[in-house]
Amino acid sequence: LILPLVVVKLPYLKRANSLRSKLSKGMGHNYMGEPAWPNDILYIFPVVIFGFISILIGLSVSQPYGVSEPADPFATPLEILPEWYIFATFNILRVLPAKLIGILSMAYVPLLLLLVAFGENVSKFQNPFRRPVMTSVFISSAMYSFWLSFGSLVSISESLPLL
Repeated sequence: LILPLVVVKLPYLKRANSLRSKLSKGMGHNYMGEPAWPNDILYIFPVVIFGFISILIGLSVSQPYGVSEPADPFATPLEILPEWYIFATFNILRVLPAKLIGILSMAYVPLLLLLVAFGENVSKFQNPFRRPVMTSVFISSAMYSFWLSFGSLVSISESLPLL
């Protein structure tokens, strides 16, 4: 009765010892300078690809594209809204009475991006708390854009709250 247990456990113990010796040598762990071939390419990438395809198939089965109501080309919606990333500039054009002033005021977006890009390179620090001027410019412009974006979703009389 004891002999079969010993015979069965001996190969398992040999494999466990070899696994421990590989782990003690650092094999099976990613270190700096470890080549990507074959470790990551053959073992990690297929898992990621399989997971991505599984998510795509799961979403396409659980939420098919044609669930919403079909489009009617002869019925114009009450309020036509642009895509979400142009809400702020859409609200500027909608609220200002002179459209030329609205178009000129929309130039603040690329100018602000240039200001932030060049202003970030002035400081040698990477921590945003050590660059208070550019951090405050970024936060205030982001809040201003969010404020304008939320205003574009309501009627024109209420489109600039807090004003």
